[in-house]
Amino acid sequence: MPWSVRWVGGCGAESQKHCKKSSFAFYQAVRDLLPVWFLEDMRTMEAFHWEDGGKVSVYSPSEALLYALVHDHQPYARHLLTKFPQSALAVPSQSFSCCQSAPHLAMAVRYNRVRILIRILKAIQAFPPGDRAAHLDRRGCGRVEGGKTALHMACDLVRPECLLLLLGHGASPCLQDSAGNTPLDTLLQQISHMPAANMRAKLLCLDCLFFFVPQDLQFAMKQQLLDNRQQWQDILGENRFQCLVGLAPPSLFVGAMRVLIRTISPEHFPEALDNLPLPHFLKPLDLKLES
Repeated sequence: MPWSVRWVGGCGAESQKHCKKSSFAFYQAVRDLLPVWFLEDMRTMEAFHWEDGGKVSVYSPSEALLYALVHDHQPYARHLLTKFPQSALAVPSQSFSCCQSAPHLAMAVRYNRVRILIRILKAIQAFPPGDRAAHLDRRGCGRVEGGKTALHMACDLVRPECLLLLLGHGASPCLQDSAGNTPLDTLLQQISHMPAANMRAKLLCLDCLFFFVPQDLQFAMKQQLLDNRQQWQDILGENRFQCLVGLAPPSLFVGAMRVLIRTISPEHFPEALDNLPLPHFLKPLDLKLES
């Protein structure tokens, strides 16, 4: 059993060894979906980090939430976000992550943890506007993540549910990553990959973006679409293509959906989607939050 924080502090090499053991024990406990009360006892009573200068510290709620995301421990994530909404979404310690920004949204998208993502977004809605925007539009590490936002990642990994949830809660579709690409550029690059795997999900992502991007959005791939018009028309369909490059206005359906979606405030998203006057086949995404 790992040592108590009060006990650790003597021999440096021995303390580091026990920190590694206790860290792995916590990893295993979350992975095995052990009860929340047990995990919180471990987190608050055991030594996990060995930091520069010989400082020993336990995992913060933020670091514990990252473990819950990796292993899809939904009850533990719910507990952390309910009891520690601010600290659960704070920046992890330097010994835990080299990039000093809160990576929870991106992690939820990377592992496609839709249920936990919804809870994170609900928690963020209670933050002050500036903090809320900082979380939603946080750019990843330029060295490792290419400065991508969570929205970029949802497009890159083709996660329709994650994409719609982020957009509905106010994530900006206009931001550029380190290479100057918007989320739309990232998605179009995925669509262009051959063979055309998972095309239905890619086009579903594109349709979701259509409902939220401004009509005058400047994106890097536009000229490539115009230069290879027939190829892209075959891939996207004529209506999508012409709307995308500005050769035709959005369809009545897209225009109506833009208006309808703007009537939904983030705190009521995605639940209010069920109240929109749409047939079932136009609601292909499962966005219900299980209690």
